[in-house]
Amino acid sequence: MLAFHRNDPLKAPSASGRSALLESSTMKAIVATRTGGPEVLELREVDPPQPKAEETLVNVEACGLNFADLMTFAGQYSGGPPTPFIVGREFSGTVAATGERVMGYMDYGAFAEQVAVPNHRVWPAPPNFTSAQAAAFPVNFFTAFFAFWEAGLLRPSPDDELRFPMGRRPRVLIQAVAGGVGTAALQIAGILNLETFGTASTDSKMKVALALGLEHGIVSSRQDYVELIREQTKGEGVDAVLEMIGGDETARSIRSLAFLGRCILYGSASGEPPRFDARLLYSKLQSVWGLWLSRISSNHALMSMASAQLTRWVAEGKLKPVIGNALPFHEAAEAFRRLQQRESFGKVVLKLKD
Repeated sequence: MLAFHRNDPLKAPSASGRSALLESSTMKAIVATRTGGPEVLELREVDPPQPKAEETLVNVEACGLNFADLMTFAGQYSGGPPTPFIVGREFSGTVAATGERVMGYMDYGAFAEQVAVPNHRVWPAPPNFTSAQAAAFPVNFFTAFFAFWEAGLLRPSPDDELRFPMGRRPRVLIQAVAGGVGTAALQIAGILNLETFGTASTDSKMKVALALGLEHGIVSSRQDYVELIREQTKGEGVDAVLEMIGGDETARSIRSLAFLGRCILYGSASGEPPRFDARLLYSKLQSVWGLWLSRISSNHALMSMASAQLTRWVAEGKLKPVIGNALPFHEAAEAFRRLQQRESFGKVVLKLKD
């Protein structure tokens, strides 16, 4: 069976692998030259990485785009690096020393021909995935998995009878359901037999989500999801919201929750911090949970638990990244523009190799 996690670390580059690296004077990378939008990105020649002990050198074949990348080179991401720096979090490729197909995750620096990555942030790529699909997997599916874990929806719990009376199906609202995390969450929700509600900004994006199995679609540009959920659940609300918009939408998400409901905050794509009055939580014993994959990924026990379950689901053919756009590496600025303008569904990826 495929395993994303490993008891033994991936092999460090061999002497021959290091020699080959040293022979290469430069490599191509996508660099944020200053703080700003996609226009600050440039394809540049930079020095190749020099892997340290406990790092794996990877020849990159594809990269996955994330809203966190946009926030990082806009200077809005906590702990982000100063410019200039190599952008990007997700990648897939082959281990330089062995040729093993892998996928991985970094805080930044992934959009380059080669990357040196801590061993615990590199996983074998599913054998049936293309390089683009492997690059589209880690951030979206680990984030969605931990959102459901925090929401208490992965396994039976002692309070299930209180949260889901008479054994009814748990309900979840997935904001931006046609996006990268949204499409991943929708697939996991199907495995867990959850009743799914989802928002999307356009009818075309909603068609994608409905084709993936979404039960209750809400086009947020012309429909009020708070009212519609109240009507469709007979006033009860949903048991969990996966919220990544921020601003005033966080308060509206909380208003959609049922008794003992949980709002999982994992981003602020609007560029505004979440805003809500904590007193909203009192009457129905609701709660708000934070989710930051960059911090979770340093907890090896949690990541091992998540990767083991995701491994089983992938091996069973239940999970597959949805890719809306795949652009050449040199079109990174255009790819991020599409992501920023929400012109794509699913994941946007860059391809270094066909």
